[in-house]
Amino acid sequence: MAQSTSAKSKSSDLDSLVNEKTEEIKKEEEVAVDEFVKAVESQQIPQVGDKIKGKILDFNKNEVYIDLEKFGVGVVRGRELWEALDVYREFKIGEEVEAEIVELENENGMMELSFKKTSKEQAWKELDEKRDKEELITVKVQEANKGGLLASLCGIPAFLPVSQLSSENYPRVENGDSSKILSMLKDFIGRKLNVKIITVDQKENKLIISEKKVVFDDQKKNMKGLKVGDTVDGTVSGIVDFGAFVRFDGLEGLVHISELSWQRINNPDEVVKVNEQVKVEVIGIDDSKITLSMKKLKEDPWAEAVKSYKVGQIVDGEVIKIAPYGAFVQLDKDIHGLAHISELSAGKVAQVEELLSVGSRKKFKILSIDPEEHRLGLSLKGAEESPAEKNEKAASSKKEPAEKKEDKKVDEKPAKKVTKKDEKSEKKEDKKKSQKKVEPKDKKAAKTDSKKSQKK
Repeated sequence: MAQSTSAKSKSSDLDSLVNEKTEEIKKEEEVAVDEFVKAVESQQIPQVGDKIKGKILDFNKNEVYIDLEKFGVGVVRGRELWEALDVYREFKIGEEVEAEIVELENENGMMELSFKKTSKEQAWKELDEKRDKEELITVKVQEANKGGLLASLCGIPAFLPVSQLSSENYPRVENGDSSKILSMLKDFIGRKLNVKIITVDQKENKLIISEKKVVFDDQKKNMKGLKVGDTVDGTVSGIVDFGAFVRFDGLEGLVHISELSWQRINNPDEVVKVNEQVKVEVIGIDDSKITLSMKKLKEDPWAEAVKSYKVGQIVDGEVIKIAPYGAFVQLDKDIHGLAHISELSAGKVAQVEELLSVGSRKKFKILSIDPEEHRLGLSLKGAEESPAEKNEKAASSKKEPAEKKEDKKVDEKPAKKVTKKDEKSEKKEDKKKSQKKVEPKDKKAAKTDSKKSQKK
């Protein structure tokens, strides 16, 4: 009996142990399954349109094979490869690349990929690096418009503005004729130019290149010691509508039209001519140009304007330019002012041309003088007499004779005190005068009487 009970207790202990182990195994399996599910869920299964990275396994003229590790092998071929060759010009086995999924599985069991979209992003990244390194790039001009030249870099359109052409290639056209400028720019189509990237903006799809920066960077070698404030002798190498180029000491700078003269000018050739020897002052040096000035070396006539002209003074001036907001008026060879449209008439003026024209001369009243800013405010209506002023003048002219009489009376010497002797002498003189006046009449009467008697 004792043996049977002990055997039963041993079997029950074994069962409980087995059950415990079974539960532990179940829990471990559940944990393993959960972890597997989590691991699977944590791994994003690629979809069409997603970007995926891998390493190049092999390539030829038409295909590039990419190792995608757990996702197998991908291939870039045909149009998806050709349109990206501007960026992916050279391939290296083992090089990491990024592509876009076009198809999860093609007829060969491989993932179909494309470089087109990822190549653009890669291109912008590459262009950004080239800009930071100030890398010299050769481009071929494809098109031209009035604003500049068009080329392509890494498959992305690049723009070279007219202002970023070197002074040698800049279209120097008198009066800035846009049709002539365009004609000259079209001559660059097909030509190769050395440029540097100055603006990279992927969001705005803007890529700007510069030829001028290449030339200027070469000039920097000769710029040692040159600083703002230096005075140099140079030769006018070219004239454009916005200024004049001047060459000096192997360098070239620009004198803007506003820095040619203190006077207001319409065209630079009014002041300088090509090949003319000039003296200029360096007023600016930046990453792309040297800025010069001629007027800085001359005395500013506006400094004397304060002495020659006063606020409230009526001056004679010639209209030299008309703008929608007013008229520019020349007072002398150095000084000009602005008569704002609101200062032309007491009434409403729709257009300046209603009252003024270029070349006309008028009287103006000076409203303000600012020598530092080179501004002089004028008024046409302020110089003209108002109706009330005209009436006052007319009224004063009528009173003028009476005023003159009064003035004469004032000018006369004060009368002396009259004595009795003076009165008697005055009476005698009056009698003599009266007798003298009567005598001619008596003589005439006598003559007429004698004639009458003779007739009788």
